[in-house]
Amino acid sequence: MSVRLRDMTVADLPRVMELEEELFAPDTWTEWMYRDELARPDTRHYLVAVDADADADAVVGYAGLIAYPYEAHIATIGVAGTRQHEGIGALLLDALLAEADGRRTPVLLEVREDDEATQAFYRRRGFAEIGRRPNYYPLSGKDAVVMLREVRR
Repeated sequence: MSVRLRDMTVADLPRVMELEEELFAPDTWTEWMYRDELARPDTRHYLVAVDADADADAVVGYAGLIAYPYEAHIATIGVAGTRQHEGIGALLLDALLAEADGRRTPVLLEVREDDEATQAFYRRRGFAEIGRRPNYYPLSGKDAVVMLREVRR
């Protein structure tokens, strides 16, 4: 794995939107949603993973954290299909969890009910299922599994 992490910028959004479509259609975020998130640096922490052996614009993954004083949420995490199973998702998630740990907040997330591999990935990082959100993903109609990772001291 030859990637490095850096803060996401507006200039990254064309590639992020390509990955959104590849990974999450039909339940994708819009570019406007990402622009809004990036405009809130006080409570948002968005990263991209870039190929360290290629151009700095070679985004191969991305992730975001919404961090409030009382809890944090993994907003999104995705890795290009051609780069999955290289540890990039774990690198991104671990960086977000370190940010949350520094704020001493529990971390919540939602994951599609039919995505068992991703649920297992989160369980390996200390998350446990605490509930379900019916029809959370409106375009697909899928339910979300809500997972929680307690505060790490």
